[in-house]
Amino acid sequence: MQDRISWAQSACARVMRPLVRLALGMGLKHPHLESMLRDLLLDEATRLWQQQGVAAPNISQLAVTTGLNRKDVTARVRRPADPLPHTELSAAAKTFTRWLQLASRDPALLRLPIAGGDEGLSFEEVAREASRGDVHHRAVLDELMRLGMVAKADANHVELTAEGFVPTADLQTTLAFLGDNLRDHAAAAVSNALGEAPLLLERAVFAEGLGEADCDAVHQWMRERWAALHRDLVSQLSEALTRSGAQGSRRLRVGVYVYHAEREGEAE
Repeated sequence: MQDRISWAQSACARVMRPLVRLALGMGLKHPHLESMLRDLLLDEATRLWQQQGVAAPNISQLAVTTGLNRKDVTARVRRPADPLPHTELSAAAKTFTRWLQLASRDPALLRLPIAGGDEGLSFEEVAREASRGDVHHRAVLDELMRLGMVAKADANHVELTAEGFVPTADLQTTLAFLGDNLRDHAAAAVSNALGEAPLLLERAVFAEGLGEADCDAVHQWMRERWAALHRDLVSQLSEALTRSGAQGSRRLRVGVYVYHAEREGEAE
């Protein structure tokens, strides 16, 4: 049992090291991280009890599971509001992805008229389809322009200026994507480690002793491969959503990453 705890502690430390770097880089201190960890322990403990059929675990059950004292559990029974947006629900992300999919088939669609008219497909139509009419196309366009994903070609036309929905012009959105993507990547690995079924695809290739130019070449190669795979994935998922009427109960995220650094910085 002690070995399992030591192994798990070491694995958690490796995963958390870059997150601690992020926290320190953003100005978080020990009290912020401790408070966050206590909230997460309580949240996950509640979920574990609910999986065992206990709809509303009591204070004692939560205290035993988390190691928190009863007073602390009582003070934290209300889950704090998440100040970051949910990226998977973004009308801007859905519109951008749909537009990118169409443009990959016909490069002429990289530039669209803003409103419908006699010029064929318009941004208004793409936004209406992607957001199912829930958000006005002008609001979607304003958001994409704010994020630096789209630019005005002239008074009546807009064009894509990014190859993927990875906004870097807005810190809040950048952090939201970082959180969502790393959460699901880690969730896949944790699910596999805990023996939850079915096993999920979660693989990586590692090499050392490379030069910087070699790393850059592999990075570019992966970008190109991902661009092609991304188009196929979006098409397949679009067809699946059409078949289900977007009424299915499952969510799915597929991703890829590349990381390289000097050897002495690899104690992660």
